[in-house]
Amino acid sequence: MGFASAQDAALGEAVFAKCKACHAVGPDATNKVGPHLNGVVGRPAGSAEGYKYSTAMATKGAEGLVWDEATLAPYLANPKGIVKGTKMAFAGLKKPDEVSNLIAYLATFAQDGGKTSADAGAAAPAEQKAEAPPQAPADGQTPIQPAPAAARGDGLKLGLGRLATEDEISAWDIDVRPDGKGLPVGRGTVATGMGIYDENCASCHGDFGEAVDRWPVLAGGQGTLQADRPQKTIGSFWPYLSTVYDYVRRAMPFGNARSLSNDDIYALTAYILYLNDVVDDEEFELSNENLATIRLPNEANFIEDDRASEPHNKPGVEPCMKDCRPGKAEITMHAAVLDVTPENSENDDAPAAGIE
Repeated sequence: MGFASAQDAALGEAVFAKCKACHAVGPDATNKVGPHLNGVVGRPAGSAEGYKYSTAMATKGAEGLVWDEATLAPYLANPKGIVKGTKMAFAGLKKPDEVSNLIAYLATFAQDGGKTSADAGAAAPAEQKAEAPPQAPADGQTPIQPAPAAARGDGLKLGLGRLATEDEISAWDIDVRPDGKGLPVGRGTVATGMGIYDENCASCHGDFGEAVDRWPVLAGGQGTLQADRPQKTIGSFWPYLSTVYDYVRRAMPFGNARSLSNDDIYALTAYILYLNDVVDDEEFELSNENLATIRLPNEANFIEDDRASEPHNKPGVEPCMKDCRPGKAEITMHAAVLDVTPENSENDDAPAAGIE
């Protein structure tokens, strides 16, 4: 089929890290949020056994769509543009080399999760070389003996690596505090955030933050925290806006984390405020200069943990063992199970992610 080289497949394994939240490959792979991808190259669309496909993808498969290099490349770059109505929430890979490398990596997996014959053949010479017995020394030569442990450097400081640069450290040190420390420079308006939300978030969280299927609700819920089934949203429960920015920056969009610019995240955070009626102006602009001044409605209900100051928790104090409840401890109530990321859904058209 003209797939990329083994080196490209190795690079594709790194790209597949963006897909692992929804997909699996290998001998133990099963369907997750999206179908397993063993044997996907050469597989008809919508045909992974046991997975409930969207109507759009099932129709494409019935019409004869088969996943190969020519069909996967445009789909991985723009899923919703190629198969309108797909469950796939992933926005797409923007770099052509990442697309080709990922396809090369997926092509190394057969339907049963084993390696394809071409991939196994490429590895054979190295395996044979590794298994070859050591050659006997020529007549009159002294056999080569393994170096002693000290000579090999066992237990010694080898001096490998180097100090991380400031740029490398800053790429990882991205936490944001409630007082605004750690915020990057940037800005974005509610109106701009609306478009970003519609493209990257609405398929899971709903057009207005109300959520689709069992995905998390982002807006509403005010006044429900005392109810039997409280709705913990950004507007009803979260204490600090910095947490919203920090979480979106690290983990969203689902399946394509760290793909948004700082300005995009400010705009998206501003739109989330708008959905929760914290701001009511579509031209409101959120930035590193004013984010820390925004107060979420439930902030006052979060207090510092002061249990260490209570008398019975002071150092050296014997625990109270009197007036305990008699009898065997029993479970009297269970908390509701709230799934954050659905594994599957009875709704064929519920949002998912990845290659169908």
